[in-house]
Amino acid sequence: MKPAFREIDPAPVRVTVRFDGQDLSLPEGANLAAALLAAGVVSLRDTPVSGAPRAPYCMMGACFDCLVQIDGVTRQACMTEVSEGMEIARPTREAADD
Repeated sequence: MKPAFREIDPAPVRVTVRFDGQDLSLPEGANLAAALLAAGVVSLRDTPVSGAPRAPYCMMGACFDCLVQIDGVTRQACMTEVSEGMEIARPTREAADD
């Protein structure tokens, strides 16, 4: 399936990050939430209560729907820039409750 989002820069410098065990080539310095959406990642986490999938929503740090674990620390993907070697994972239920 073709991603619903696309990159604007036609030839960005790309770096390798790992999302839930899968290597992705993302534009260096790009907004992480936007880059993951453009790479075809449709859900960044599941809600702790119902388990429903969540994706970036506000893209400005107000809603917390884009929470991910980056190198073991829970952060908002929309407030983070892509950098080489990031280890990104969906947050565990315990981390999402913090």
